[in-house]
Amino acid sequence: MRRSLVLGFFDGVHTAHRAVIESAVSYAGVQGTVPVLVTLKNSPALYFTGKIEYIFKREYSLSVIKNLGINEIIELDFEKFVSLSAVEFLEYLVKNYSPKSISTGFNHTFGNNKSGNSKTLYENQFKYGYDYICVPEQFVDGDQISSTKIKQFLKSGNIKQANKMLQNEFFIEGKVEHGKQLGRTLGFPTANIKYPDSIVKIPYGVYKTNLEIDNKKYCGMMNWGVKPTIENVSEPIAEVHIINYKGDLYGRNIKINITDKIRDEKKFSTLDELRIQIEKDVNLCLKS
Repeated sequence: MRRSLVLGFFDGVHTAHRAVIESAVSYAGVQGTVPVLVTLKNSPALYFTGKIEYIFKREYSLSVIKNLGINEIIELDFEKFVSLSAVEFLEYLVKNYSPKSISTGFNHTFGNNKSGNSKTLYENQFKYGYDYICVPEQFVDGDQISSTKIKQFLKSGNIKQANKMLQNEFFIEGKVEHGKQLGRTLGFPTANIKYPDSIVKIPYGVYKTNLEIDNKKYCGMMNWGVKPTIENVSEPIAEVHIINYKGDLYGRNIKINITDKIRDEKKFSTLDELRIQIEKDVNLCLKS
């Protein structure tokens, strides 16, 4: 069985990633091959720094990739391959997966010390009998699309630009936990979740969101931070007020799609000032 291999980690499965995947799927449709992703179980950053910072949970990214037409996903253990030279890794791919084609982005690297790149793959295609498809850089509003750039946008609170590159909405998800119900006393009950440890952190602040609960869509307003006006908690929390929703979500897993940053988190002098500002924030979410 000949395969159309796609190489890459594809955190976030942004627009440029999709172009690489689609190149393999399209080739497979013409040549009768099977489109297969060869990727890593974890980001190489875990091996070098002991820390992971993803745009989306890995399981979600892989599910998106499958939906784009990839038949099989092969996850390699980075530690087992980190010492291989670029040619050794390429020979491993050829021997084990019989590629009819290999697709990568223009800046893809592989092999020990990132010694292999698109030039390596191009120069060896005739020797090893595959067609190499190199997908050029992709741009949004003049910015080159990359996972690094998306993380920079997210960390600066530029959610709209990050979402443009993702062709998706950045989101966090988690199980709704019991809080002190102070939002309820202000007239704005919230569902509280812990911000996922492995997901890139956006700045503390107030955000416009949307959610889907029981097949119904809702607009929401999320505060992510330490609640300085009320208690200045040591452990930051994500609290979302789901506009016009009535129901009990405790213990349920919810997905909060984040679409825009409204303002920075701020300490108010009184709870009444906070309540007035929340009213303004909710109205802004409904208008925009």
